[in-house]
Amino acid sequence: MNLKKLILYLALSLQLYACADYQKAKTIIDKEKLYFSSTGFALVYENNLYAQKLVTRKLNNDSIAVMHSILKRGTPVKIINPENSKVVETKIDKKAKYPKIFNVVISKKVASILELNIDNPYVEIIEVKKNRTFVAKESNTFEEEKKVADKAPVEKIKMNILTKGETENKEKLIKEYSFLLIVNDFYYLDSASNLKKELSKKIKSNNFKVKKINNTKYRLYAGPFKNFNALKTTYISLNDLGFENLNIYKE
Repeated sequence: MNLKKLILYLALSLQLYACADYQKAKTIIDKEKLYFSSTGFALVYENNLYAQKLVTRKLNNDSIAVMHSILKRGTPVKIINPENSKVVETKIDKKAKYPKIFNVVISKKVASILELNIDNPYVEIIEVKKNRTFVAKESNTFEEEKKVADKAPVEKIKMNILTKGETENKEKLIKEYSFLLIVNDFYYLDSASNLKKELSKKIKSNNFKVKKINNTKYRLYAGPFKNFNALKTTYISLNDLGFENLNIYKE
């Protein structure tokens, strides 16, 4: 085999291998599709929200209905209340626009099933794989979701309870949560620290902090906040600076 034929043979072989590798890589990517997952506050639908153009689509409050700004209509999802582990499995009813501080719009029926605290309507939304048998369900409890609620800090509060004319001192356990607003994760501590300084100046807040997750991951966040109203101003300020799709974690 002369030199020219050898070069041509090698070139064709490399091309074939490259095509094979591409197909293999594409198959792996398709199999490892990332499914949407987000935590934050739900917007419980009211007709006046549509009338005021805060929400671009209507929702039926008497049905299990959910709207999202990213997920398409028909996407199977789970809506979870981490506080009590109640779950609603359904499909996205409509795609809509709504204030970015919320991560999903739900009907009153969904809120009722989840037993949401309307003052702090904190939920987790997870996209479900489509290749499974999917039936809309409500109030399911999963072991891993129980652990989320169990890890919440517990505060003991003494209360006076009147029983048959007598006053008894009893302790009632009440779970108190706080919320963290996640800005971003960084590989270098300096990067996280520098952005922390900039945001503190622009937003005029000393509530930004950096937490070391591991040797190559540093998390910049704001908080803790005691409730939804407390974090709202910081969230909107970050949105105005171009930070979108911010996750809110409960600790």
